[in-house]
Amino acid sequence: MTAPRLVATDLDGTLVRTDGSVSEYTRRVLAAAEQAGIVVVMVTARPMRWMHDLRPMIGEHGLAIVSNGAIRYDVAGDRPLSVTGLDVEPGLAMVERIRAAVPTAQLAVETVSGIALEPQYDEPDHVPPGSPVGPLAEVWTEPAVKVLVREPHLASEELRERVADAVGDTATPTWTVPHLVEIGPPGVDKALALAGLAADFGVPPESVWAFGDMPNDLAMLEWAGVGHAVANAHPSVREVADHVVPSNDEDGVARTLAAALDL
Repeated sequence: MTAPRLVATDLDGTLVRTDGSVSEYTRRVLAAAEQAGIVVVMVTARPMRWMHDLRPMIGEHGLAIVSNGAIRYDVAGDRPLSVTGLDVEPGLAMVERIRAAVPTAQLAVETVSGIALEPQYDEPDHVPPGSPVGPLAEVWTEPAVKVLVREPHLASEELRERVADAVGDTATPTWTVPHLVEIGPPGVDKALALAGLAADFGVPPESVWAFGDMPNDLAMLEWAGVGHAVANAHPSVREVADHVVPSNDEDGVARTLAAALDL
C-alpha cells in the first residue's frame, strides 16, 4: 500500500490510550512520519483548551482541527486560524427546542473563549475555575463552536434521538461518550474541515489516511482515501472503515504508520 501524504487522526480513543497517555513509541513514529514529509494532523472533538499537552506532537506545520471541525487551530501559537460558530440568537432558539424535548437536560456552550454553562451542568473535571455560570441567555455571549447537552439518567440512544429531532437541520449533532450530545454549527464536521486543510497542502483525498473510533469520525473516514478504525472503535466505525487496526491501547495508529514507512 502506498504511504500517505497526509495522516489525520482522532485523539481520544484512537491515538490517546484509555488512561489518557500517549506512548513514547507513538510519539517517535509520528515524529518520523513528519520527518518523512507526511503531514500529521490531529482532528478532534476536543476544544482548544484541551490541546496544550499535545503540542510536542504537532509537526512544523503546527495545525490541528478541533471542536469537531469548527476550528482550525494554530497549536504552537495557541490561536484559532478559522472559526465556524453557531450564533447566539438562533442557538438559544435551538436550545428551547431541546429543553422541550429533554426537560432535564444540562446545557453548556464551548466558544473560542472557553466554556460557559448552566448551574446544573455537572462535569466538574472538565470545567476550568472561573468559567461563566448562569442561564445560557446570560452567559452565552459569542458564537459557539459546540453546544453540549448532558442527561446522565436518560438512555444515551434516546437522548441522541430526542436532541437530533429537536435540532433538525439547524445544526450538526454528534456524540462520542454516553449521555452527552455535542452540537456543532450547521454543515460542520471533521470531514469538511479536513478537506479544506488537505487542499491547502495540495493533498488529494486519495493520499489521505484517517484514523478514528467514534461516530463523529465517520464522515472523515469515508472522505479519506483510506479510512482506519481502531479495534476498540464503535461498531458503526468498524463497519465503514477500509481497515481495522490494533486498538488505541496497542498503539494501533503508530503501528500502522510504522509498517507503511518500514520503521
